Amino acid sequence: MKKSILSLAVVLLLISCGQDKTAYVDNTVLIQDYYKMKSTEARFEKKSQKLSEELESVADEFQKEVQEFQEGMNRMSTKDRERRQNELMQKQQRLQQRQQQKSQMLRQESDQAIDSLITEVKDLVAEYGEKRGYAYIFGSNESANIMYAKEGLDITEEVLKEINSSEENKETEK
Repeated sequence: MKKSILSLAVVLLLISCGQDKTAYVDNTVLIQDYYKMKSTEARFEKKSQKLSEELESVADEFQKEVQEFQEGMNRMSTKDRERRQNELMQKQQRLQQRQQQKSQMLRQESDQAIDSLITEVKDLVAEYGEKRGYAYIFGSNESANIMYAKEGLDITEEVLKEINSSEENKETEK
């Protein structure tokens, strides 16, 4: 009798769990193809290019100073030559520090923007799942969190279409 009740309880539990609607999305595709991600990447690519051009311009100016020094160092006294070498070395160090700081600031700004977009996509997927009655929407990525899923459970493209179209509509309304 106990075995029958236990078996019935297990069967009921499995049946009740089987009613929950589940699916999964490919996190990588969802994030990469989210329209705001593309515009964010383009924006930071432009900033990076502008920074590179600025740093290259400064480096070119410094290189000219070094070249002028090298061309005229034979006419300088030892004391003046050493002083100028020290000035140029210090200037080079400052330029390198400036380059590292600006690159790091750009990287941090980019990371914050991307983290914000990831949070936004998570919220949009939760909204999508809620609207459509999903109990679970799992995320998968290149490290294969989901090793197998029944065909038809990957809703990445559906979710992507919906969040891109609803977000683009919001943007055009502004």
